[in-house]
Amino acid sequence: MTEITQRDGTWTFDGETVRIVPGRGKGIHPLRQELGECVVPLRALAGISFEPDRKGGRLRLRLRDGACPVLRAADGRLRDAADPYQLTVEKDRSGLAEYFVDEVRSALLVEQVPTGAVDGFLLPGPAVPVAGGGGDGTASFDGETVRLTWNWKANEVKTSGGPVAFPVSEVTGVHWVPAIGLENGHLRFVRREGPAPAPAAEDDPYSLDLWGLSKKEYTAALVAAAVLVRLPAGAGPAPAEITAPAAPAAPAPAASSGDDHDVLLRRLRELGELHRSGVLTDDEFSAAKQAVLKRL
Repeated sequence: MTEITQRDGTWTFDGETVRIVPGRGKGIHPLRQELGECVVPLRALAGISFEPDRKGGRLRLRLRDGACPVLRAADGRLRDAADPYQLTVEKDRSGLAEYFVDEVRSALLVEQVPTGAVDGFLLPGPAVPVAGGGGDGTASFDGETVRLTWNWKANEVKTSGGPVAFPVSEVTGVHWVPAIGLENGHLRFVRREGPAPAPAAEDDPYSLDLWGLSKKEYTAALVAAAVLVRLPAGAGPAPAEITAPAAPAAPAPAASSGDDHDVLLRRLRELGELHRSGVLTDDEFSAAKQAVLKRL
């Protein structure tokens, strides 16, 4: 078990998952606070790095494309402070951060986790019910129904119709864009029966108009992510292994120690071949070999 705790949060690696618990201080971004604890399986990772600077540095997890609904909803638009897969590291913990990176990289090498895109989500996304937004209203989602409520800043075309509610089965797409500079952002729900083209977000009763006056507006991305996970088949990325759990199956017979020993020896031979062919550097080969030897 490897753990690093900072004001920004705590990361723990147990050999199979990276568990991320955000900090709770005033400086923690609202999106990360609202998202809460994340458990990232090894097979969802494309890599990890530590970027040192004069104050310490930053740990970054790189997820495989399509594995996380929050990152899919954000589409590369999250600021560093809002990114749940980054951890600010103080200078006196730089060595521990580098050790954390070595442990995760060794596990990725040993398990031969591919780095390419995945066909479906490998993380469940935000827990429901979830709510977020700002600007001219708030969006909420309970797993079945999306609701939009307006505040006094909303245009009359929205307030005159009152709050809007519709089932997720009617949704064919959801788009989140944060406010950038003088350009407003939006959280837009595309419905099967919706007009094309859709009106501007400020006049669209199925959109929030986001002004960027508060970091809290970023929480609209969590609503988008929760809806993405539950879009009807064919309407968006198909979630993988995040449906309600089925009845537990009978436990598989445990592999014998001889079988485990043979598997690990075969892995050592594979690592040796990768090293000889130049795919692995000396340091990478040494770290991966040590990780395998620990399990023999």
